[in-house]
Amino acid sequence: MAQKILLVDDEANIRDLNALYLEKEGFTVEHAADGRDALARFAQSPPALVVLDVMMPGLDGFEVLRELRRESDVPVIMLTARSDDIDKIVGLELGADDYMAKPFNPRELVARVKRILHRVEGGRKPQTAITIGNLSVDKARREARVDGQLLDLRTKEFDLLVAFVENPGIALTRDQLLGSVWGYDFAGETRTVDVHVQHLRSKLVNATVQIETLRGVGYKLVEPEA
Repeated sequence: MAQKILLVDDEANIRDLNALYLEKEGFTVEHAADGRDALARFAQSPPALVVLDVMMPGLDGFEVLRELRRESDVPVIMLTARSDDIDKIVGLELGADDYMAKPFNPRELVARVKRILHRVEGGRKPQTAITIGNLSVDKARREARVDGQLLDLRTKEFDLLVAFVENPGIALTRDQLLGSVWGYDFAGETRTVDVHVQHLRSKLVNATVQIETLRGVGYKLVEPEA
C-alpha cells in the first residue's frame, strides 16, 4: 500500500510540483492550502509524513506543528522561504524532523522523504548494526569501524556517533544531541557537543561520511557524492 504524504503550502504551484515528483516515486499525496485545512485532513486520515510550509495565512506552520506534536510523532519536514536560520531553529526545537529552504529541487525533497521514512521504519525494527558508506557501527558491541579498522572512541564519542548514524542526513540541534547523549538533566553547556563533535571528526577522517556544521542550528551526518 502506497504511503501518503500530506503537502501543506498556500502556494498551489509548489504543492503541485512537489506532488508530481512524489507521485512518480509511488507515494499518494494529499494537499492542504492552509494550517486549519491541514489539521482537519490529518485528523481524518493521518499520513506517513507531513511536508509543512512555515509562512501561511491564518495558522502558520509553527502553530500547526505544535498542534501535531500534542498528539502525534508523525515525521515533519518544514519548508521556509526565509534565508536566515531562525525558522530552521524554531522548527527543529518544536519537533520537526528536517527543514528545507526554498527554492529547492523537488528531487531533494523526495530523497529526504524517503530517508526519513526509511529511518522511521527501521526504528520499528531495532537495528544493532548500521552501515553507511565505509563506516559500520555495531551498537550491541559498541564498536565502530572504517574500512574494517576499529576506531578508538570514548564512550560519549561513540554515543554521539550512534545519534548521527541513526539520523543520516537529518539536522540535529545541539540541544537534541545533549538530550540524546548526555540526558536532558545534564547541567553542562552546548559547547560540550561542539568539543565532542570536533574530536569525533578527527577520528572519521578516513570515513566516507562527514559531520556537517549547520550554522546556528547544529550538525548533520552526510555522505558527500563522489
